[in-house]
Amino acid sequence: MMSTIKENIIAVQRRLQQAASDAGRNPADVKLLAVTKTRNSAQISLAMDAGICCFGENYLQEAMDKIDQLRDTRLEWHFIGPLQSNKTRQAAENFAWVHAVDRLKIAQRLSSQRPDNMPALNICLQINIDDEASKSGFNQDQAIEVAATIAQLPKLKLRGLMAIPKPRSTYMEQRQPFAKLRALMQQINSALDNSQKLDTLSMGMSADLEAAIAEGATLVRVGTDIFGARQ
Repeated sequence: MMSTIKENIIAVQRRLQQAASDAGRNPADVKLLAVTKTRNSAQISLAMDAGICCFGENYLQEAMDKIDQLRDTRLEWHFIGPLQSNKTRQAAENFAWVHAVDRLKIAQRLSSQRPDNMPALNICLQINIDDEASKSGFNQDQAIEVAATIAQLPKLKLRGLMAIPKPRSTYMEQRQPFAKLRALMQQINSALDNSQKLDTLSMGMSADLEAAIAEGATLVRVGTDIFGARQ
């Protein structure tokens, strides 16, 4: 298990570096987020030993158990799953990032519930980039409207956009929704003050991280290719 996770991380980091190099980008500008839903704290510790410090969780109660077990470590926790309004307090009190803000109400609750003694909570707006009926998230017009409002909320730092496009079979097809997300961020930035400009594109997973990096991803979310297929 230990050598496998470490070897997998090395392999993913090589892919990340190669994709950035192919795109003429600095690999240091792309952060690797290890997605640990259904994984245990022992597996997280192995990933830490291999140099990973940023971990993404999808389920709040499961995440809280691991955060409690690993309190003494200096990890950066990202909440990347859907967030119900009755669960925002735990997210506001325990995470450095929330990636899937899909309604203004969620942002307002996170802002009001973020403790005063913690740094601003980094958030991304979830964009339903393929306009799928089954997926939550803002459509592109809504995102442009709501971004300026959310950027003003206290104790939050609106950092960027996040999307999970539907699967595509070729590299060039995979790039298309990521290109749309990048263009949307540029559009939103043109309307925001300099101090509020977005700098984060949370996009790309195990199967499509190369396409995402080619289109400007700054944060890729990888689970399967680090920890293996979920049981």
